[in-house]
This record gives sequence, C-alpha cells and structure tokens, in this order.
Amino acid sequence: QGNMAFAGKYEFESDENYDDFVKKIGLPSDKIEMGRNCKIVTEVVQNGNDFTWTQHFPGGHTTTNSFTIDKEADMETMGGKKFKAIVRMEDGKIVADFPNYHHTVEICGGKLVEVSSQISRLVYKKKPNSHL
Repeated sequence: QGNMAFAGKYEFESDENYDDFVKKIGLPSDKIEMGRNCKIVTEVVQNGNDFTWTQHFPGGHTTTNSFTIDKEADMETMGGKKFKAIVRMEDGKIVADFPNYHHTVEICGGKLVEVSSQISRLVYKKKPNSHL
C-alpha cells in the first residue's frame, strides 16, 4: 500500500477534455463556467490516512471533503451534490467513485494530477416469455 505525501497547496495548471466531461456528468452551465480555466487552488492536509481536501474557487467559493482511507465518508461534488463514498489508496493513487464518475489523484513530478472518467452503466430488462 503506497502512502504518498499529498499534503500541500496546488494551483490549477491545465485540463484536458474539461467541457466534454462536465457536460457528461450533468454539471450546470454556471458551474461549468466557474470551473473553466480558473485558478482553482487545491489544498490537501494529510495526517496518515486522514485527509482534508479543499478546493478554493475564485470569488471565495470553497468545497471541502474530509475522509479517511478505506472508511465511508460524506462527500460533496463540485456541483454541490452530497453523497457517500469510500476513498481507497491503490498503487499510490487516491481513488474514489463519485455519483457519475471514477476519480483518481496522484502526485506526478511534484504535481497533483486528477483524472476523472465517466462510469458507464448498462441496464438490461428481462424479455417477456424468455426461457433460458
């Protein structure tokens, strides 16, 4: 179990596929604009497996999530949705499933790198009069 040091303050540097991602997860347009290329500062306080993760947005808005690795925590999305999640540590990366996407965070070359990928969901209904 890798336990990399995540503590520090990180200023937003760049994004890839931001618009496509936030539209797919249903973020309202005002929140999309707020997040686009703005200088979000992410502040991470780490004490062993306990984390406080705060994102400071321009204009004074902040989102804070506190969690302990491998324990269920009350979380909030960038769009303000509340949910419960178990945050894990896998190969030195912090991993969590948000309501509409899978999120990983790692330290690469002294930078905080967040990757969010949409989770696909397939639903099948039983065909009437089918005999398997």
